[in-house]
Amino acid sequence: MTTAWKYFGAAHAWLYEKSGGRLGVRMAGRDMLLLTTIGRRSGEPRTLPLAYLADAEDPVVVASNAGLPSHPAWFHNLREQPRVRVRVGREVFDADAQVADAAERARLWPGLVAYNPPWGSYAESAEREIPVVILRRV
Repeated sequence: MTTAWKYFGAAHAWLYEKSGGRLGVRMAGRDMLLLTTIGRRSGEPRTLPLAYLADAEDPVVVASNAGLPSHPAWFHNLREQPRVRVRVGREVFDADAQVADAAERARLWPGLVAYNPPWGSYAESAEREIPVVILRRV
């Protein structure tokens, strides 16, 4: 299943990017953005679509990895290099990715779970705290 999601994500990101942010902006009723990180081992840009929720002007993403025991690769990449590129629809901007501290997470988590209930299920089954990442515009 992981391989299928990898190819689906790559196709989604390609469509989103090639359409200039006109297609692929919503999936399964959720707003989607494109996050480009720099691979911590390869040094190459890595772009993937993620569901997000806006907090004021800053998008917030969740490193759920479907509740698996490990964080997703993109999360490790941004921990190594927090400057990322974000596409939200037709808008493209640089951002600093910051893991929400305990107070920010407590404030954001209920809204995130209300927006995408699977994140709550993943948090219950995961053997780790699922990180919440704020993409602060620069």
